[in-house]
Amino acid sequence: MQEQAALKERIKTMMVENLMLQITAAEIKDDQPLFGPGSLGLDSVDALQLVVALDKTFGLKIPTPDAAKETLQNVNTIAAAVQKHASETTPT
Repeated sequence: MQEQAALKERIKTMMVENLMLQITAAEIKDDQPLFGPGSLGLDSVDALQLVVALDKTFGLKIPTPDAAKETLQNVNTIAAAVQKHASETTPT
């Protein structure tokens, strides 16, 4: 549980740093939409930067726009994708 909280914290910090957001990582809610109404107000350029940052930081590749739409909904969905990727790449 604590591991997941730390992961979400890393994702939020990465988002603030890479997207030059005008808010702190602590102000981003785990389930807050990243795009659309009531969201952080990210746009397609931000989405592209986020995809690159996730690959660079976590080795998570997002191959298609549909996959991006699925993964980049909020911090929770990004964390789930990172964890799934980690479990698939970690030898058991």
